[in-house]
Amino acid sequence: MAVNLQPPASLLAVPGARVGSACAEINQGERNDLALFEFCEGTRIAGVYTQSHFAAAPVQLARAREDQCRSWVVNSGNANAATGAPGLSDAESVCATAGRLLQIPDTEVQPFSTGVIGERLPVAKMQNALATCYETLSEDGWLAAAQAIMTTDTVAKGKSLQVELDGRQVTITGIAKGSGMIKPDMATMLAYVACDAKVCGSVVKQLIQDAARHTFNRVTVDGDTSTNDCFMLACTGRAENAEIDSTTHPLYPSLLTGITEVARWLAQCLARDGEGATKFVTVRVTGGLQAEDCLAVAYTIAESPLVKTALFAGDANWGRFCMAIGRAPTPNVDPARVQLWLDDVQVAKNGLMSNSYTDEQGARVLAQDEYTVTVDLGLGEAEETVWTTDLSYEYIRINAEYRT
Repeated sequence: MAVNLQPPASLLAVPGARVGSACAEINQGERNDLALFEFCEGTRIAGVYTQSHFAAAPVQLARAREDQCRSWVVNSGNANAATGAPGLSDAESVCATAGRLLQIPDTEVQPFSTGVIGERLPVAKMQNALATCYETLSEDGWLAAAQAIMTTDTVAKGKSLQVELDGRQVTITGIAKGSGMIKPDMATMLAYVACDAKVCGSVVKQLIQDAARHTFNRVTVDGDTSTNDCFMLACTGRAENAEIDSTTHPLYPSLLTGITEVARWLAQCLARDGEGATKFVTVRVTGGLQAEDCLAVAYTIAESPLVKTALFAGDANWGRFCMAIGRAPTPNVDPARVQLWLDDVQVAKNGLMSNSYTDEQGARVLAQDEYTVTVDLGLGEAEETVWTTDLSYEYIRINAEYRT
């Protein structure tokens, strides 16, 4: 069950974007598992994609088609990964059907898939279901799409907000899916954000990089990077603000802040709904010589099975944190300077157990649904934050039974 996370009651329409959903029975289920996005002419789109050597067929096509894109097709239930040339052909066939329906070239359609790896797409089913997606296209289709792209998620994930740019109200709406196989190497799982701001193509590319850096690139559930990870941003231009044509444009910071807020919310939702998660844990590392040192320590803590199982058990075991900090892949750690807190409870000082610390204090913090683990390296001014979960019996069950 997701940690303190409720599905969105509604999501705001983005002028210039329409979304439709349908059931293609990809996993023989009855819920919707296919979504179609259509964007108005002049929309600028950019993405960040998995760095996996086994990047799935849809990722390969999506990368190649980014600059001319007018549509996204997203399916759950089948990743179309590790499927070779036939997988590419399958993705192209699905895109061709979407293109015919939308009356645009198929090269303007980007495909995205998530689910079981190593199996061919049920192309005919998807092509039939795309007709229903097309018939249901609506500016209000975002929430249904958030439900359609779910796999092991227990809650649909979405966020909307509005910002003012150049005296015009700009709407930003985003959805995401992901519960397991989550460790960013660009972004995390699948996430789609759209806004109606007018932005030139090169700036959209920078916007998504900047937004991903401190949102989707700061979340981990199990340390595994998917073959299909993608985070996409579409700017339709319908708001008619003065075009943002550089990162130094006076409107850039406001738009970046809004997109980052939506992306941060979605990224945290992924951790809160991590497979089997019972705790949502913020790992904050301060006092580093450089940001890379802080990230190395934060991720080592956040992904350590021994730490994560201790968090599940509510066991404030200093030895496990000490172990994780000590094996972090950075030379810039001095044990004699390290301090550790669980929320406001100091567990360790200068590399040793704090004289004021008691196990009862630590257990009180770890009994909460969410809390912050703070490490001060005591060497500099850099700091970084990562969001993670505990590791429960349920995580093992979900993944042991994933294909059954």
